[in-house]
Amino acid sequence: MPGAAGCLPQTTSVPRYEQRGLVPTLGAMTADRAVRIGVQIQPQHAEYAQIRDAVRRAEDLGVDVIFNWDHFFPLSGDPDGKHFECWTMLGAWAEQTERVAIGALVTCNSYRNPDLLADMARTVDHISGGRLILGIGAGWFAKDYDTFGYDFGTAGTRIADLAAALPRIKARLAAGNPAPQRDIPVMVGGGGERKTLRIVAEHADIWHSFGDVDTLKRKSAILDEHGEAVGRDTAALVERSVGVSGDPAETGDTLVAAGATLLTVGVSGPDYDLSTVQQWVAWRDARARG
Repeated sequence: MPGAAGCLPQTTSVPRYEQRGLVPTLGAMTADRAVRIGVQIQPQHAEYAQIRDAVRRAEDLGVDVIFNWDHFFPLSGDPDGKHFECWTMLGAWAEQTERVAIGALVTCNSYRNPDLLADMARTVDHISGGRLILGIGAGWFAKDYDTFGYDFGTAGTRIADLAAALPRIKARLAAGNPAPQRDIPVMVGGGGERKTLRIVAEHADIWHSFGDVDTLKRKSAILDEHGEAVGRDTAALVERSVGVSGDPAETGDTLVAAGATLLTVGVSGPDYDLSTVQQWVAWRDARARG
């Protein structure tokens, strides 16, 4: 499932983060923003030792970001196959890895009290030395909700809950002692043009989009309209993120020209074949060399 994005509805020019290496850089939405390659290690159909090995191999390949997702059951293959929980895993990755950013693509807002989630994020941020991306979305996978006893509600109520949660998350992060190692970047996933993109405009440092390049361009323009309405320069402040697959020579430059700079390949267990990820890393490096 390349580009699968976890708990999402199926639907200044100076970088904020200045240090390269252990702390990822998020620059402005300009030609100067570095293209980053992510991999989503989907925690399904594998033993944890296989997941840990995939994380090691991905960091060694040179990816910029390693994501998991926030579900309780597989999204493909055997619906009751092997699966592991998101945030416990991120704590382990924070200790295992040294360079890459880590996060969920994305956390389901419904599954945790927003203040608790903020404190979990603050803790993982410290364990990792300031490498966490806090990805979050409204939620969509009914089986998770039904089996674990969460109220599924409607798409509208889940999006409203996300809108209410983000100010609480930011307030709790600001109140934490010790404070986070940096301003933890918030990534919001989803494409709803009226409500979700408004939330992105108000709160996100990264927006994870779905669909083809034309969809990306159209919704990116709508996002910037919301940004203007809320008084935030989303063209400069919000990085565009998309899932990718296949040969980067066919789609990579087009996606970057459309504004996407965080490009993530999804891989599933048990084997976690990183050959496509390797192609995208080589494409990124060749592009950087010019």
